Amino acid sequence: MPIKTKRWCDPKEADDGYRILVCRYRPRALPKKDETWDVWYRALGPSPQLHADFYGKNGPPIDWPEYRRRYLDEMKSQEHLIAALAARIAEGKCITLLCSKACTAAARCHRTLLKELIEARVAARVRP
Repeated sequence: MPIKTKRWCDPKEADDGYRILVCRYRPRALPKKDETWDVWYRALGPSPQLHADFYGKNGPPIDWPEYRRRYLDEMKSQEHLIAALAARIAEGKCITLLCSKACTAAARCHRTLLKELIEARVAARVRP
C-alpha cells in the first residue's frame, strides 16, 4: 500500500506523496518556511494526556500495550480523518505519515498504529 511513515526531519523522497504531520505538537522553533509536510493533522497524534502518561510526566510511564490500547481508542473519534486518508489510498495516491524528530523507533510509534488503521479501512473498502 502506498502509505509510508517517517520522522518529519527525514529527507523527502519523490514517492512520499502527500506528507502529513500527525503529531499533537508542532516541532519547536521550526519556521513555517522550513516545514516538510503538506498538512498537519494534530488530532491524529496522541492526546496531551496520553503523551504525558507515555513519557512519565504524571508518574511511572505507561507501557506500550497500554499506550496502543488508549491511542486506538482515541482514534475512534477521528474516523472521519482516517476515512479521508483511506479514500486517498484507494484512489491510488501515496501518503507519508510524519512524526517527531525524537521518535526513532517506528515500531513503537503512533504513526505505525495509524498506518494500520488506515490500511484496515482501505481493506474494508475493497471487500466484496
